[in-house]
Amino acid sequence: MLTFVTTNRAKFTEVSRILAEYGIEVKHANVKLIEIQHEDVEYIAKMKARDAYNVLSNSSNEILVEDDALAIDALNGFPSIYASYVFKSIGNEGILRLMEGVSNRSAEFLSVIAYFNRYCNEPLTFIGRVRGRIAFSIRHGTKGLAWGYDPIFIPDGYDMTYAELYALGLKDKVSHRRIALDKFAHWYNNERVVNINK
Repeated sequence: MLTFVTTNRAKFTEVSRILAEYGIEVKHANVKLIEIQHEDVEYIAKMKARDAYNVLSNSSNEILVEDDALAIDALNGFPSIYASYVFKSIGNEGILRLMEGVSNRSAEFLSVIAYFNRYCNEPLTFIGRVRGRIAFSIRHGTKGLAWGYDPIFIPDGYDMTYAELYALGLKDKVSHRRIALDKFAHWYNNERVVNINK
């Protein structure tokens, strides 16, 4: 069975909700993986997928992981691959303090989904990118269930943060994670068997 490996329960919920639209069932494995230091998000995701497979090879044949990055133009791409660490350290409040007085709010959210099984020579990756901007304040939306940088990231074409879009049931349709998962789901449902049997 397909197993999504993450210590972030909210991320698993979002991934499983999106994949369910494609008839893909995924279970959760709450496993702390090796966090390598590397500038390439795709490379990090691949290494995490290998690590997860090695840890869970007796209980899962198919592994799915995600790594993401938030790059803020005015901060020279910061926090980039350190997005998770920076969020735990200074949170959205800290990001907004760094952006005080900055007029260029442009940013990009990147998601890399990595898949691995015993038939793969190396993990396969599926990438989603969304351009947007950093809000001037934390905007949670009415449900208050947002997580990570969702309350401060506004995707292009919208005047609401991811958190506000989530409250309206719209975030799943426009996020960087959705784009990456759409690509993965298409491959998984239409091309996976051919690749495995090669």
